[in-house]
Amino acid sequence: MADDAPAFTPVNLLTGFLGSGKTTLLARLLGDPALSRTAVLINEFGEVGLDHHLIDRVDGGTVLLKSGCVCCTIRGDLAQALRDLHGRRERGEVPAFDRVVIESTGLADPFPILSTLKADPVLRHHFRPGNVVTTVDAVNGLAQIERHDESVRQATAADRLVLTKTDLSDEVRVARLSDRLRRLNPSAALVVAGTADAETLLGRDVLETGRAPASARAWFAETFRAEPADGAAAADHGHPHGAVDRNDHLGRIRSFAMVVDRPVDWTAVGIWLTMLLNRHGERVLRVKGILALEGEDLPVAVHGVLHLVHTPVHMSAWPSEDRASRLVFIVDGLDPDLVRRSFAAYVGCDLAETVRP
Repeated sequence: MADDAPAFTPVNLLTGFLGSGKTTLLARLLGDPALSRTAVLINEFGEVGLDHHLIDRVDGGTVLLKSGCVCCTIRGDLAQALRDLHGRRERGEVPAFDRVVIESTGLADPFPILSTLKADPVLRHHFRPGNVVTTVDAVNGLAQIERHDESVRQATAADRLVLTKTDLSDEVRVARLSDRLRRLNPSAALVVAGTADAETLLGRDVLETGRAPASARAWFAETFRAEPADGAAAADHGHPHGAVDRNDHLGRIRSFAMVVDRPVDWTAVGIWLTMLLNRHGERVLRVKGILALEGEDLPVAVHGVLHLVHTPVHMSAWPSEDRASRLVFIVDGLDPDLVRRSFAAYVGCDLAETVRP
């Protein structure tokens, strides 16, 4: 069975505030044959409500679901749970799986979970980050974003934002919440729970952009849909990215992009990004980008959350005719002009080049 396992198993995080519908979404997704080779880690099995899917019990904390998925409880340290799961797969004690989905608690900050893969010397040789999928309650989501830092961090860490309970809300509230989420995290795909399938949420992720041009184009389109090719300001929701909105988590959360129309030096960019995150990591909630590098024909994708920056991915093709370097940031109380000035200084470009006219 171990021979069937991928070299680096993607670990997807399913997060969302209390009562936002994570378990309901997970139960539906696990019924999709596309997820038949999935391992699920949850905090307390008794709270998950998947019992009607169970067909067999492997041991005291592991069950097999009708879909063929392996479902385990996390009784202690997440890193140890992943190591145990990997060891059991290697020994053939559980069915082979191609991906892991971790369902976090409603009050969890995503960053410590995401950092586990990079911090643990064993895990980083067998697992890699996948997507962060965040559920947001259409009835209570606006109030939760206003009142709880955890809700804001869950939303800004997301690669996929899933609106739940839209049938219990009204169109005006759903539109206001959608607008808020797009301002908090313009690079995340925003979908309604009833229309979200396994392929959309878990089938592609940023670190697969180096494998196929199609997935690269999809990632590019999602990440930079707020930056039209002609450079005009996005107007799909009537709010310019980068402007401060006093309703967005005390007005601190901003999103902005930098575009440079010529290749950049990778060493300079790496030093700059390392220093930026070392100094302001807690305030840089998210960074995603695609870079045209000096001496390279193909682009490199970069992706980070807070202090955690994933290994850059060499993409197999340019996803569009545009060969510009782009970086999209979500920051908390950090001046975009400060970031642009420091980038221009380290990378050696003119400050005006970081904002396409």
